[in-house]
Amino acid sequence: MIESSGRRERKKAATRQKIADTALRLFLERGYDAVGIRDVAAEADVAVTTVFAHFASKEALVYERDQDFEQRLTGAVTGRPAHEPVIPALHREVQALVRHCTAEGSAPIRRMIEGSAALREYEESMSLRHAQALAAALAADPRLSRSATACRATARFAIDAYALACRADDPEATVDEVFRMIEAAWEATAP
Repeated sequence: MIESSGRRERKKAATRQKIADTALRLFLERGYDAVGIRDVAAEADVAVTTVFAHFASKEALVYERDQDFEQRLTGAVTGRPAHEPVIPALHREVQALVRHCTAEGSAPIRRMIEGSAALREYEESMSLRHAQALAAALAADPRLSRSATACRATARFAIDAYALACRADDPEATVDEVFRMIEAAWEATAP
């Protein structure tokens, strides 16, 4: 039973990845607005219901690593060693995420997102959700002793650092600059 469950999960993950890869390829080849869910399903050789079993919307196909992104951010807070300050840990994780979003070959995806009102709106909604999850992780850490407002503001600024950096000429310098401000604000809110 355990073996078949593991195989089933691997098969589901492979199907999900195949759908996401197919969708991204089609979006980049034809344009986001020119491709429908039926097109993605047909090209990936799955049913439309299978696409929706893995992705809640067409926009979610572009942001298929959304949950992983959120887990990495909250994990920077919850998974850091007890002696490590939170802001440097968060800075390091945002910097790693920015390196991923600005890696070679990512420019066409960013242009596609910038060219689609639906994708920009989805990205903003996703950013707000990530900021809420990060704020909750900061507030839940008893070692931090910050107000809910300080946690929410810090989380939002960290998410904004990522967004600004992904569009900047010098992404790493942008993250560093924003995190210097975040660090100063965080220290100013210490009890």
